[in-house]
Amino acid sequence: MRHPAFPADLPQPPSPEKRPLTDTRHGLERTDAYAWLRADNWQEVFKDTAVLDPAIRAHLEAENEYQKAVMAGTEGLRETLVAEMRGRIKEDDSSVPAPDGPYAYGVAYQTGAEYPRFVRRPRDGGEESVLLDGQKEAADRPYFSLGGVSHSGDHRWLAWSYDDKGSEFYTLRVRDLETGEDTSELIEDTGSGGVWSARSNGFFYTRLDSNHRPSRIFYHKLGSDPLDDALIYEETDAGFFMGVGKTQSDEFVVIDIHDHETSECWLIPAANPAAEPRLLAERETGVEYDVDEGGGTLYIRTNADGARDYKIVTASIDSARRSDWTDYVPHEDGRLLLNHFVLKNHLVWLERREGLPRIVVKRLSDGEEHAIAFDEEAYSLGLSGTYEFDTTTIRFSYSSLTTPGQTFDYDVETRERTLLKTQEVPSGHEPADYVTRRIFAPAKDGETVPVSLLYRKDTPLDGTAPCLLYGYGSYGITIPASFNTNALSLVNRGFVYAIAHIRGGKDKGFAWYDAGRRRNKANTFTDFIAAADHLVSERFTAYKRIVAEGGSAGGMLMGAVANMAPEKFGGIVAVVPFVDVLNTMLDDTLPLTPPEWPEWGNPILSGEDYGIIASYSPYDNVKAQAYPPILALAGLTDPRVTYWEPAKWVARLREMKTDDNPVILRTNMDSGHAGASGRFSKLEEIAYIYAFTLKLMGKA
Repeated sequence: MRHPAFPADLPQPPSPEKRPLTDTRHGLERTDAYAWLRADNWQEVFKDTAVLDPAIRAHLEAENEYQKAVMAGTEGLRETLVAEMRGRIKEDDSSVPAPDGPYAYGVAYQTGAEYPRFVRRPRDGGEESVLLDGQKEAADRPYFSLGGVSHSGDHRWLAWSYDDKGSEFYTLRVRDLETGEDTSELIEDTGSGGVWSARSNGFFYTRLDSNHRPSRIFYHKLGSDPLDDALIYEETDAGFFMGVGKTQSDEFVVIDIHDHETSECWLIPAANPAAEPRLLAERETGVEYDVDEGGGTLYIRTNADGARDYKIVTASIDSARRSDWTDYVPHEDGRLLLNHFVLKNHLVWLERREGLPRIVVKRLSDGEEHAIAFDEEAYSLGLSGTYEFDTTTIRFSYSSLTTPGQTFDYDVETRERTLLKTQEVPSGHEPADYVTRRIFAPAKDGETVPVSLLYRKDTPLDGTAPCLLYGYGSYGITIPASFNTNALSLVNRGFVYAIAHIRGGKDKGFAWYDAGRRRNKANTFTDFIAAADHLVSERFTAYKRIVAEGGSAGGMLMGAVANMAPEKFGGIVAVVPFVDVLNTMLDDTLPLTPPEWPEWGNPILSGEDYGIIASYSPYDNVKAQAYPPILALAGLTDPRVTYWEPAKWVARLREMKTDDNPVILRTNMDSGHAGASGRFSKLEEIAYIYAFTLKLMGKA
């Protein structure tokens, strides 16, 4: 039986050819009928989509035609939704400029512009100048995304980067801020930004290899040929990510190497780029750390010595081993230290207790501590730091599901909090008309799953309201309960908007993450189902009134719950969904596979890991049963979740399911993981998802 939102005379969906490919691992045989949708030349496709196999392209285009037919009649609704969401964006918005020496730097938008301008003005006021106009740089490009933009310490140069294919291979340029022109230097296949040396005569950057892995750090001296750039460090283990940054004091460049459970840092004096990188502490499986520096002391956030929710230790700048570390901020179970930085006289960190964040300041001279916190049931708090080191002012942002974003300056000595800006909603927003709540859903093993809620005060809570239930639950990432102007388009139509803070994130500390990965991964899925059950039992909604949404690893969640409990959802939205987990973790040529083994397990080497992944991998567990309507979105040049994962999943769903509900795939042929890059073009994709959701709930 087909969902009543869709007509009976829909055209037949695409049915790709079956080309069975059999694979045997650990004595187990699997056959994949749609493996051919993975282009053998995927590396080349990321850089030039014209080389995609014509048969694969024809199939993806046929899928795009089919989704147009299924979504026919929603064009007007989507236009209305875009207009609503755009009406909540201040088109000529700008950030509060951040001071750095004689200038203050910020970002500003012009009315109608998709991309920002990077600007600066004299610190004490004066005329603003445009350093980089993203809208101008994006002209005549089908896809454009700005990467890192950083000014040199002498304020003369700008290192900036862009990706014009969606593949996240960034091209790095150098702009002379005296002339406003880019130099001839052009560095391709980088990991986005550059980190300037202390003398402002060059910068460090990361270069990606052909498999899209950040494998080498180079130093580029201004005015030289990039082909002559000095190799600073090369990581030979494909299982590790790598990046380059700088301490708050600007004294050291930091090479950060990590996977999902292990890290290692190397230090280079920023004033001496030619110096040999110095190892801070050798990598040890399961031990993570990151570092900042102030006054000749290293401040290191780490989970060493059983500090699973992290502690902060100190060490001399000459330290080269963990035995030199001294506890400074002790470990407290259940208090998760998220990040930290050091000012001349203060240590500042962001922590989370009971699922809610707060900022803590510790004076270095006498150890006095105080915290910055808020009173709403659910909220988001961001610590943005500062360009400067010798200062008592920090900057942070606050919002909740009902409270628009606010930017504050805070004096860590006087404890004076200054509101600099409140997010303006041009079309109007009255927080008092809405309710933010945090409820706790009982999980099957006795744990309680936090769920953040937003709804209008006049929404009837009698079990009839439609609900969008969002989830992620991987990599320790916490989805914040922050203000989302787009969600108001659903909430104002009577929806309950819910975020399930399921295991696999760090919402309740490291233990919450550990209980939702590898052999415990099933908890992520059952927690999400428990959230749906609780919303129904508390009469916020009903099962057929819930549309579940998740993206990337959250898309894997969508595929898993669709297999496990399809009757509990009225629809599923899977955005760039990681659904072919087993095949991807078996393919060590893919960009993210080796670094992901600590998160999911290594099915190549371990039969146990193979069995665990095979037990939940959405593509491998599609079965002959009824499924709700499903929408999947993909990006052709996505290096994180490759396009063939959702394409294969959709094909298998159609082959196996026993109902007539549509399963549709929409592939953006000009973008990657993040979809459209412009601030307004993104709204078109969100409007498409919302139109699908509203259609299912009879509100189209």
